[in-house]
Amino acid sequence: MSRRGILKGGIAAVGAAHLLPAAAQAQDTAATVFTGGTILTVDADFSEAEAIAIRGNTILAVGSDADARNAAGEDARIIDLAGRTMLPGFIDPHTHVISGAMIDAIAEYVGMARFGTVAEVLDRIAERATETPAGEWLVFRNFDPAVQEGPDALTFAELDAVSTDHPVFLLNASGHVAYANSKAFEAAGIGEDVENPPGAEFVRDADGNLTGVMKNNVAFLKVLSAYPLLTSTEPVEALIGHLSGWSRFGLTTVSELSLGGVTQSPADLQIMSAASGSGRLNARLRAYPFYTIGAEAWDAAGVKQGDGDALARVAGYKLIADGSNQGFTGLQREPYLNSDDRGLAYMSPEELKSVALDRAGKGWHLAIHGNGDAAIDNILDACEALRDAGIDMSMIRARIEHCSILHDEQIARMKELGVSASFLIGHVHYWGVAMRDEVFGEDKARLLDRCKSCEEAGVRFTLQSDFFVTDPDPLHMIEMAVTRKTWKEPDYVLAPEERISVESAIRALTSEAAWQLYSEHEIGSLEPGKFADMVILDQDPRQVDPDRIKDIEVLETWMDGRQVFKA
Repeated sequence: MSRRGILKGGIAAVGAAHLLPAAAQAQDTAATVFTGGTILTVDADFSEAEAIAIRGNTILAVGSDADARNAAGEDARIIDLAGRTMLPGFIDPHTHVISGAMIDAIAEYVGMARFGTVAEVLDRIAERATETPAGEWLVFRNFDPAVQEGPDALTFAELDAVSTDHPVFLLNASGHVAYANSKAFEAAGIGEDVENPPGAEFVRDADGNLTGVMKNNVAFLKVLSAYPLLTSTEPVEALIGHLSGWSRFGLTTVSELSLGGVTQSPADLQIMSAASGSGRLNARLRAYPFYTIGAEAWDAAGVKQGDGDALARVAGYKLIADGSNQGFTGLQREPYLNSDDRGLAYMSPEELKSVALDRAGKGWHLAIHGNGDAAIDNILDACEALRDAGIDMSMIRARIEHCSILHDEQIARMKELGVSASFLIGHVHYWGVAMRDEVFGEDKARLLDRCKSCEEAGVRFTLQSDFFVTDPDPLHMIEMAVTRKTWKEPDYVLAPEERISVESAIRALTSEAAWQLYSEHEIGSLEPGKFADMVILDQDPRQVDPDRIKDIEVLETWMDGRQVFKA
């Protein structure tokens, strides 16, 4: 099923609720008992158990060894954990796995883990140009001038100097900014007369000429959509393959926070449906229709919250209030460091309230992207409008995606309104020094990802990767939240008062993540009646040096009662 084929099909005539098949059930009727290790249930008390029994895809019993064996029966298979540690399968509540799998398939990584400077990135592009026939595209991802030394952006000047024979396109690591050469603009049929889409920008210089820099996906997709490989890459296989690879991280549930981004239509649901129905999906998927497709389009296609099943389900609706702080498109109360720029509102306050009222009024859970403090003000104003309209906020479970820069009074408003946070904790680790030195200054940078303050205020929160912004590695995310040490200055701790315990970090990637995804009744903890989604580690994360949590080995991952990864 190619992207082009999906676009031809559409889903309006089928009805979204019928596209997602019933989850495959594990057929083995014999029970299995895991015993002889540390079993962290991550229930309300974060209790430990001696053993756990499962049958098929369901947990039968959790408790003493005798209780588990009695529940499992005499024919049960016994697996000795040999002192290892079992946890609920990890849950990443904010990734872009459908669209990210596609980008990963068509774009070469040139991020900070590979190149430390912009000059090295340009050298790599030039090298590729010498190897590639004229006219073929050169596409790259995770470029990030916020941490890669050199110019703050790549414009026509730099990229045309590399090649005018190849369309060149680079996606910023934030996913909110992109850069292209003049050949790419030409291939997409975009000239100087192009108008800025609402909430987006084709950046121009002081003379009003295009520079090749684009802000917001509704702008840069106009260029990238001309890339032929984008329409020929097989999205279903890309998704299945990606999730199979992610089993090595212990992930058993992931999310898609921009459903519609691949086809630019509700037909993305067909990708999820085909992957789910293949019987080869190694993780559960919770998806959020993306606002840029238009609420009318989703409604016309019959897409509703809860469509699907325990394997693949529509979980909520995604809105975006602003862009990226390190990309200087996050919307701020005060200008960025050494600048008059306050960022970019992707949705005006009026539009944000209007769409939120429409979606919440129809029962949709809202996940609203907000990085800058002014954007978070707008989100909280919209949530206040929901409450004042009589909408039950406990049912909407509004959450702020990334929720990067938080002031004390905003945390208090979140508590009052029942709004939770989903922290991209990699902002602290990978961009903490840049936030301090280049983006905000030291005082405001301390307001980044305030996990401990939210915990103390009773505001629920999760941790997430925002893949492909950072890798979906839960153990590394736990370490980031526990230590708050930075990649560029390994001994520097950004806002040490915001460090949390290992147990709190584990909750943020299991039980709390399940709650945010409206799935706490079925996943997120090891309790009878829930699905048998587990991860087995070689060490207990609570018992190792906090700086070594990321080095713990994932030995096995079980999803829906079957082993989907073994080291």
